[in-house]
Amino acid sequence: MHDTVTGTHWHEPKAGENAGLGTFKRPKLPYDRFMDEEGIPCYRDIGVRRVQDLPLADWKRLGGRGSFVQLFGTEGLWGMYVVELPGAGALNTERHLYEKVCFVVEGRGSTEVWQEGQTKRHVFEWQKGSIFSVPLNCYHRIINASSARALIICGTTAPNMMNLLDSREFIFNCPHKFAERFSGGDDFYKYNDDVEPDPVRGLAMRRTNFIPDIINAELPLDNRRSPGYRRMEPSMAGNRFYFWIGHHETGRYSKAHKHASAAVLICIKGKGYTHTWPERLGTTPWKDGHEDQIKRIDYEPVGLISAAPGGARWFHQHFGVSKDPPRLMAWFGPHNPGREPGPPGEKHIDYTGMDIPEGGTAIPYWMEDPQVKKDWEGVIAENGVASRMKPEFFDKDYKGELPKGV
Repeated sequence: MHDTVTGTHWHEPKAGENAGLGTFKRPKLPYDRFMDEEGIPCYRDIGVRRVQDLPLADWKRLGGRGSFVQLFGTEGLWGMYVVELPGAGALNTERHLYEKVCFVVEGRGSTEVWQEGQTKRHVFEWQKGSIFSVPLNCYHRIINASSARALIICGTTAPNMMNLLDSREFIFNCPHKFAERFSGGDDFYKYNDDVEPDPVRGLAMRRTNFIPDIINAELPLDNRRSPGYRRMEPSMAGNRFYFWIGHHETGRYSKAHKHASAAVLICIKGKGYTHTWPERLGTTPWKDGHEDQIKRIDYEPVGLISAAPGGARWFHQHFGVSKDPPRLMAWFGPHNPGREPGPPGEKHIDYTGMDIPEGGTAIPYWMEDPQVKKDWEGVIAENGVASRMKPEFFDKDYKGELPKGV
């Protein structure tokens, strides 16, 4: 490899040499520069046990205290931050040309939402465990109703818009009203618990812009990740920002599966841990001597982990270890399951929900590394939790069990 770049002058390579440096530099993108200039920390890692313990700093633009969170594998795909509202205080009014989903970690309060030219403000109240979305480019003000602090995690498509447009003036001061995103109706933030099939995979979905308590909300039976697994994906405010809420039964754990980077798992109930490893290590990385390359994060509410922190496809597997059943959210940003390459109308298999022998990427229990179950049983025994992983789950001819009460 030949250094064909000297200052601003490019040199043509000689015979037998290749042009360029032979490496990719990683210059800061517009969103990286934005985070630097906001004056608050940016937490970068594969995960964190509790976001409540992240260091925060005064955030002049928003008026509270905060920290950006950019877990490995999500760079450029979508953004996240944690913001603290002071007791009986409020964040500054803002609007922006990117989507935002908000999950309440601590506290209770209200949010006002309105569009350019509207005199009426739509107000709804939230509490710990609530999740809501602010419609695209709407003015909004988030208010703390308690004397104690409120803490909120926000997921956004800010990196996508900033890296594309590179104009903060346009992003924060665009006058366009997206009427199709915000009807202005009095019932816009009324919780809708009707379940319908999502248009991509036919999984359980609720069209609602607000859920008052996702920690305890009822979830429909799914069964794809573990026997008795429950799952629901909200569709909020016409967003492309995709996420779901999943719930495993106490004493059971998820199958490992693999997909590309984007997903961040958020623990909202119970305690547990996640293993993640690159697909090149195969389905039995402990047995094959690759334990040193397996990453693990232990978490409790509200902890985070990047499912595929190294780019490309990574296997990941989630384990509950407490008497409270593990409940996780997964945030993907604008990268829903329909993002696979191919022309409109082309069908793809639901590979993350199908076992490897069926053509999917999920490792059935009978194929998994023996160390997986051994380690998990040791941890739950210490916590006084009984295993409910029945021997038949590990039989390759096992076809599933009926739901309770059937």
